[in-house]
Amino acid sequence: MNYYRSEPTVVPFNGFNAAEDGTALRAAMKGLGTNEQAIIDILTKRSNAQRQQIAKFFTEEYGRDLIKDLKSELGGKFEDVIVGLMSPPVEYLCKEINRAMKGMGCDEMALVEILCTRNNKEIKEINETYEKLYDRPLAEHVCSESKGDFRRFLTLIVTAVRNPPGHVTPDKAKEQAEALYAAGEGKLGTNEEVFNKILAHESYEQLRLVFDEYKNISGRTLEQAIKDELSGPLHDAMMAVVQCVQNPLTFYAKQLHDAMAGMGTKDSTLIRIIVSRSEIDLGNIKKEYERLYGKTLESVVKGEASGCYETVLLSILQGNS
Repeated sequence: MNYYRSEPTVVPFNGFNAAEDGTALRAAMKGLGTNEQAIIDILTKRSNAQRQQIAKFFTEEYGRDLIKDLKSELGGKFEDVIVGLMSPPVEYLCKEINRAMKGMGCDEMALVEILCTRNNKEIKEINETYEKLYDRPLAEHVCSESKGDFRRFLTLIVTAVRNPPGHVTPDKAKEQAEALYAAGEGKLGTNEEVFNKILAHESYEQLRLVFDEYKNISGRTLEQAIKDELSGPLHDAMMAVVQCVQNPLTFYAKQLHDAMAGMGTKDSTLIRIIVSRSEIDLGNIKKEYERLYGKTLESVVKGEASGCYETVLLSILQGNS
């Protein structure tokens, strides 16, 4: 899916020693008060696989659950980041998906951000892990919490129907672009089913060809057409796919910007993207953010966060790579 050289901010720590780190974390939480900086310095500079080794040592050496101990010592958004770092990556995403659908209402944009940006392999891993964690198929849960064309589109995404990378039929691209035009700009109203079928099924390589053909036919980009033709969560889901086909870094940079724009910060989005992309392409996202908005991501986070919450986010952004 990525056509750029990935730049994580967090990589495996050289000279890693699970026993040393586990002992230091126990000391940071034992007795009166908590040494938050020690926790930040260790957990933000280790890879997730290394954090799992630390947790294993902690249980074997002290008979304690490291995540439970961290939760009892920390609080608020700082705790959310640290627990996110300690969770195995796929489990973390599944917990975020479940949180988005829990209680009254549904955080559709969280579902879009997590599910519409993943390839088939990642979706299958998420499906398997979700059912293990919650004893319920993800597709069934998504269906119960969403509606209409958004539900249909998200169900296609969750069932991993997208053609595999490299599956390209250039002769078909013009025909598909014409079908999209006829289903949207070329008629009164919108035939969402045509958009669903093409955007959920075709490989990213095929969609790039379709987008080029669409511009030749319409004189406008498909992105512009979607803005005019669709609304609500279906619009957001399709825009996510289009942006990820063109440049996933732009999608994530925009999500971070929107999370911190206006009144209040959408901390769940900010935390999720920084934590989940830290070992993948957070370094690339930082560069794209600066290119789009003319300021560093770190400088904006400083303005929106404070205390240990700010310190832990900045530590992940700066990383150890």
